[in-house]
Amino acid sequence: MNSQPLRLRLTWTDTATGDCRSPILDLPIALGRIFEAMPATINGKRVSRIALSSSQVSRFHAVIGTEGNSILLTDTGSRNGTFVNGIRQTRCVLANGDMLQVGPYAIGISFAVNSPETPSVNSHIFFNPQTNGPDPALGPQIMSQVSQTGSRGEFPPIAFLHASQVSMRSLQSMGLPVTEVDWAAVGGGLGSFIWVDLLRICGVKIDRIAVLGMENQPYARYLRLCLNSQIPLRERLRSNSDSCPDNIWGWPPYALREAWQELLKGRLGMSLKLMWQVFAEPTFAETYTPRAGNVFDSIDREVDRIGWNQMFRYGRVRGIRKTDDGRYAIAYSRSNADHRDHAFLIAKYVHLATGYPAIQFLPDLQAYREQTQDFESVVNAYEKHDGVYEKLEASGGSVLIRGRGIVASRVVQRIYEARQRNGNIQVLHLMRSPKPQGNKFKLAERKVENHYEFQPFNWPKACWGGELRVLLEQAAPELRPQLLTDWGGTTTAQRSDWRRIVKEGLSQGWYQITFGEVERVERDSQNRTVTYIQEKELKGQIKLEADFIIDATGLDAKVKTSPLLNDLVAQYNLPLNGLGRLSVNNDFEVPELRNSSASNTEGRVYAAGAITLGGPYAPVDSFLGLQYAALRSVESLAAHRVAGVRKLSVWRSFVQWLKWVFNKSPD
Repeated sequence: MNSQPLRLRLTWTDTATGDCRSPILDLPIALGRIFEAMPATINGKRVSRIALSSSQVSRFHAVIGTEGNSILLTDTGSRNGTFVNGIRQTRCVLANGDMLQVGPYAIGISFAVNSPETPSVNSHIFFNPQTNGPDPALGPQIMSQVSQTGSRGEFPPIAFLHASQVSMRSLQSMGLPVTEVDWAAVGGGLGSFIWVDLLRICGVKIDRIAVLGMENQPYARYLRLCLNSQIPLRERLRSNSDSCPDNIWGWPPYALREAWQELLKGRLGMSLKLMWQVFAEPTFAETYTPRAGNVFDSIDREVDRIGWNQMFRYGRVRGIRKTDDGRYAIAYSRSNADHRDHAFLIAKYVHLATGYPAIQFLPDLQAYREQTQDFESVVNAYEKHDGVYEKLEASGGSVLIRGRGIVASRVVQRIYEARQRNGNIQVLHLMRSPKPQGNKFKLAERKVENHYEFQPFNWPKACWGGELRVLLEQAAPELRPQLLTDWGGTTTAQRSDWRRIVKEGLSQGWYQITFGEVERVERDSQNRTVTYIQEKELKGQIKLEADFIIDATGLDAKVKTSPLLNDLVAQYNLPLNGLGRLSVNNDFEVPELRNSSASNTEGRVYAAGAITLGGPYAPVDSFLGLQYAALRSVESLAAHRVAGVRKLSVWRSFVQWLKWVFNKSPD
């Protein structure tokens, strides 16, 4: 071995958030769940202790040390074992490039002799603040400048940005329009729509609500991401039958609506099949999921019923500050064309549902793009990339897929469809590590097949309304990340067609799965992508050549990725939860933003969606999760006897449901 001290780089992905960690550590290294349970020193040497938050990880799980010229992994008697390259081991020599599986964590091992830390690379694709679509040309610095200042740097005023509290007199003296309402929904997407929908059902009038967003269609960005990730309107979403964003009651559920539509078309067999499916799932039938087109059509109907377009106004929000009278001032731009068209919206109750601020993009692929400016061969699954499939259908070729979640499954299906037109298409699916077993929680364990981990939805169903929801809500904040790690992880739906495609591809040879940590991606002389993977024991490199690379690794909801939320956190010193998102209470309020005044007026700020993951509720970015957050926040307001909000009693709920059935306004 080299005489210089050997260090190890450990690389893993947080199963709850998708965040990647890659520290370089001195040996020995201890792995476990409880930091204090791992030894501080071993044989007089200081131990690098890594705490992995999961009940599947033992208090002191394993240790990596040296023995002679070898690096040795020793399992310290853990309950669930330690796997090396998919094989359970109690004691073994580690080689460069090995993959450890400790509980739900897949940890890559690479040798690093005095290696410097890897420089940070922008690994995000941000949404363009003017088009609301993914824009690979935008970096974090540009996003911050565009979001917080105008193109000429005049809005919001510096005095506004630097103040924790602004006076109404100062706002009115700026010569800009100032509008006052009671309720303001910031985001304008599905989270805002569901909150406003419930407010209307609970008696709030149209003229007292304002919605600020980029597009008046509340599902516009979600639809765009669906279409980009190859989920057309005829395909099914990963959602439940009774998760109805247009209907807080969940009745009639989507399965019943679809069965009725099929019956009206004279398709009795299909209608009965759908009803059997929803009653027999998941034991005797696949879990029912609604068609995307049916979901969007139902939202359109509710948009008209509640008067959404009368409440919506185009607004690119630049900043939010407390006012001196117990309310909030929202600075926003009213036009993309006129950079001087700005205004302030004053509201007593604010709801933040800004969604995902960015798309995750693997750093090595981002580096490739920056070096080559090639945005056609290397794409993210959430970008518009239909050209990839069109070229494959026309000329054939090879595709390298990164990631193994629900989006990767849909990409494989789309390539399978392309193969029906051109059989000369090969797929290489690159995964970080083998998946020897699924995540466990108590006696439950998820099924794994061909290294795909299966689950009907992105969280166990009991997280929505069962015992897991109660468990998380009652858990101390410091224990919630561990529960979310146990329940989370990258999974895909157990659809029979997807499983058949993978099995068929493996048997016929056009679909292959390989494992490894990527070092870099380059372009060869024939303009093909070349992905380099470090071979074990430092003997060389594996080269994976492909015409296209599709990154299907997911979205990013960290607060620091959003200039608006990051500004709020910095200005009011807001605490973040254990997963780096906004810290909310069980009613989804951000209590530190409560604003009291001398006149006993008290404003409140609520949040919903992915920006609250890590709090009292797991499936925050699902349809039902957004409805649950809205219900908790509006119930809280009704309990505090807020003017204009009526409690959703049994009688009122029934009357409002009848109005929904007959498509009548909530008023």
